[in-house]
Amino acid sequence: MDEFPLSAQLVLLATLLVSSGFFSLAETTMMAANRYRLKSAASQGNRGAQLALNLLAETDRLLGVVLLFNNLINAASATLVSIITIRLFGESKWALGLGTLAVTFLILVFAEITPKVIGANHADKLAPYVAYVLSPLLRASQFVVAFINLFVTAMLRLMRIKPVDEEMAQALSPEELRLLVLESSHFIPPKHRSILLNLFELEEVTVEDVMVPRGSMEALDLANSEDMLREQIGTSYHSRLPVFFEEPNNVLGILQQRRLLPTLLDQSFDRNTLRELLLPAYFIPANTPVYAQLQFFQENHQRLGLVVDEYGEILGLVTMEDIIEELIGKFTTSVPGTDRRLKWNKDGTVTLDGSRSLRELNRLLGLNLPLEGPKTLNGLILEYLEDIPESGVSIKVAGVAIEVLQTEDRRIKTVRLFRPQTAH
Repeated sequence: MDEFPLSAQLVLLATLLVSSGFFSLAETTMMAANRYRLKSAASQGNRGAQLALNLLAETDRLLGVVLLFNNLINAASATLVSIITIRLFGESKWALGLGTLAVTFLILVFAEITPKVIGANHADKLAPYVAYVLSPLLRASQFVVAFINLFVTAMLRLMRIKPVDEEMAQALSPEELRLLVLESSHFIPPKHRSILLNLFELEEVTVEDVMVPRGSMEALDLANSEDMLREQIGTSYHSRLPVFFEEPNNVLGILQQRRLLPTLLDQSFDRNTLRELLLPAYFIPANTPVYAQLQFFQENHQRLGLVVDEYGEILGLVTMEDIIEELIGKFTTSVPGTDRRLKWNKDGTVTLDGSRSLRELNRLLGLNLPLEGPKTLNGLILEYLEDIPESGVSIKVAGVAIEVLQTEDRRIKTVRLFRPQTAH
């Protein structure tokens, strides 16, 4: 290359370094690009994003073309630096050594580190533009790349490494999706984020976790007098009531109160009339997943079911509203005096009913009470003490101090919780 002027050789060297820098940038950009953002851009008609996705679908060919040109250019740069060094300083060893150090420095700074940092920081923006250059290069050199990849494939087989399907490699697990939602606080409103997080937990929640416990159920006992039944129906804020006779497990059916209005208006109300208006009761095993139950409610136009254990004993009831509230939070305000929202008082305590759900307490008060066994605070205390406690008894579970304030009918009615330092 002695016939070329030194200035032309220097310009050629700069061009080679810029070209090498481009391929280094392209390699990092394509590998760091967010494929979901590229898919979103491609769905909106961005051709560069679609080209990038096509390239990423064949990672071996993509890396093949990038590294092929990058190594060819770097080799040419090293050779050219040697020629320029010999031309300026002769063939002395110190000159060649300095030339080697110089080309290494130039490649590292201008053709490797700087472009890769830029590519890593702006991968999503640069990927569509880089794809416009790489796509035609890949088509032009596909036979060379394919030949090189034959040896690569053979090496992988010798090492017993199986190529991973690109779609499967990019698939996110539920936990990864959950973490993604948690870290998207700047893009998703808190309420929407809460709903999404609840969706991830829905498969693990059973109807027993969200049901109204048997002790808190409002139901009609046909063994009572007609006057008591009339008064209970007239003061009830529920549209559907379970009806039993003498014993809660002796369920007769479900009363839909609007069907009773004509009877109440014409003063013809009696037990027999009430029995005739009952709808068949629907029973749900306690371990039924909430998501499956929601689908059943929707498909069969049901709104209420009675939750039973493995022996057929009534544990409580669950409605479609209970399941929906588990997903989006409390929203019903139909029953005065039953606002179930909770928050810590200024003194760091909260007084509540013993029938409150542990899952609800954990969510609303930022606690970590165990959920593997009992589902209510009353059940948790009884399991811990293995006895019905007297008023004033205190225990500490999962870092939460719990004081029993009042017991009634073999159950804990009122409890005071003390806020642990870790609760928010």
